[in-house]
This record gives sequence, C-alpha cells and structure tokens, in this order.
Amino acid sequence: MNAAPGKISLVGIGPGSLDHLTPAARTAILDADTVIGYATYIKLIEPLLAGKEVIRKSMTEEIDRAIEALARAREGRKVALISSGDAGVYGMAGPTYEVLFEAGWNPESAESAESDIAVEVIPGASALNSCAALVGAPLTHDFCAISLSDLLTPWAVIARRLNAAAEADFVVALYNPKSGRRSEQIVHAQSLFLAHRDPATPVAIVKSGYRARQKVELTTLAQLAEAEIGMLSTVLIGNSHTFVRAGLMVTPRGYTNKYDVGSGDTREGEQRGRSLSTGLDGFVATVRDSAEDASRLAERFGLPLTYIEQLLAEPAAVT
Repeated sequence: MNAAPGKISLVGIGPGSLDHLTPAARTAILDADTVIGYATYIKLIEPLLAGKEVIRKSMTEEIDRAIEALARAREGRKVALISSGDAGVYGMAGPTYEVLFEAGWNPESAESAESDIAVEVIPGASALNSCAALVGAPLTHDFCAISLSDLLTPWAVIARRLNAAAEADFVVALYNPKSGRRSEQIVHAQSLFLAHRDPATPVAIVKSGYRARQKVELTTLAQLAEAEIGMLSTVLIGNSHTFVRAGLMVTPRGYTNKYDVGSGDTREGEQRGRSLSTGLDGFVATVRDSAEDASRLAERFGLPLTYIEQLLAEPAAVT
C-alpha cells in the first residue's frame, strides 16, 4: 500500500519571538511530523517541537535542507521547512522549488515525478519589516533589499545594485552585512553610498531583533563601517529625506508635497486625489515645452536618452 502524499510547508517564523509567529506558521509547525531548519532557528521554536522529528542543519546547507525535506515528503510525511523572517525573502522557498523542479516535481501534471507532494509557502514578517518597526518608520517610501553576501552572487553584481539603489535614492535594507570571514563588504557598500548620499544620512543597525540579545543602534552613513555589525544584523540606510527625531528614524511619504500637514489643506496648484503637478503629466509637459534637446534633458533628469526621445516623439494627449 502506497504511503499517503507528503507535504512541504515552507514556513517563515518571523523575527524569532513566538509572539510574532503567525497563526498559520504555528499551525504548520504543530501539524508537521518533521521540522527541518538551521540550528539557530530551530532553537527559536523549541517549545513547539515536542514529539517531532527535528533535523538541524548548519549555515550554508540550504540545498541539503531542501533535499532532506523532499526525502521526508516522499515518505508521506508532513514537513515544516523553516526560515527566519519570510521564507520567500532570502529564505528556503527559492532553493526548495529549485530542488523540487530538478527532481521532476510538477503539480500541474499527474504523470510527473513527485506530483502528489503538496507545497505551501507560509509567509512571515521579514527582517526588514521587523527591524523597521523597532526604529520608527524608515520604510514609508520606496525601498529595496540587497544582500551583501558574495557566497552565491558575484561582487560586481552586488556593487552595481548598491550603486543603482544609492543613486536612485531608495531607502535600502542590507541583509548579511558582515561575518567573521566577510568584513570588507560593508566598507565597500558605505563607499558606494557616500558617492551619492550625504554623510549625515541616517542609518539604523538592528541586531537580533525581537530576540534575547536584541540591540538597536542609530548612526550615520559616515559612521557605518565603524559600527558593531554582524551576521545577525540588518542595516537600514535612509534616503535623502529620512530624519531622526526623538530617537525614531522616519522617512516621509511625501505628503508635504501636496498638503500642509498642519492644517491638512492642499498646496497651491495641487488637487486632493489627483497626481502631483510634477507627476507624469506635468513631467511630460515639462519635457515637451523645454527648449533643451533630448540629450540635455536626459542628462538633467538622469534618464535614458531613448525614453526622452520617445516622449518627444509621441503626439501630445488631447485634453
């Protein structure tokens, strides 16, 4: 008699405190026959593991964890493969799907190998969400996340992403900023940001957020490389509008572009519920009304020449 189909739950456990574990994540762990994860993360959910098979793996053994999860699911077991934060943000969801597809898993085909194994991703609060909550509201405007780990990604690729994000004025969350063997990456990241940002730009460093040894430090871009940073740290670099007040790091959403935040009245030339006067329509009008040629406009706005040429070539909208 064939074993019942197995299941792999890719569980994000959040920042580490059981108080921040979602009900769905808790249920998946409690329902599992086998729980697999990095030993440090397994320790965080120890109270939920009574009577279960627990497989602890080391750092850098992500593929091994995924292969182990597949092997147990083939036996008909319910597997909870855990990640800190969110399983889909630098977590186990990606490598697990790679292992499954390599093994021939295809849930859309009844004839494929492993097709009867169910897979579910259960989201959790990622490190950037958790760390942001501890320091104020630094992610209220556009932001991105970049990992400084060059274990799997060439440094040239990482450096280009850092430079682009810094130039584009994103708030940036740096994952895996430093380790015992990787101490220079954060120095290079600081250098790339200083090419585009004020040295006084606010920076938050959160270590072990919502865990026993939590530490939060507010500093500046100029002092970033001298701060205490490790593998359990997440670094949040503000944009050109981010400020620190009363010990809180805040990135304005842009309401002052349209409203007087004291009275709530709209500013002259702006309309509630409509795009800014400097939004897309206003920008296109500025480009088309300019006496400058396409090359100068592209340089002024820091945009591709082909984009500016496209705007100038398109017929004006009829209003």
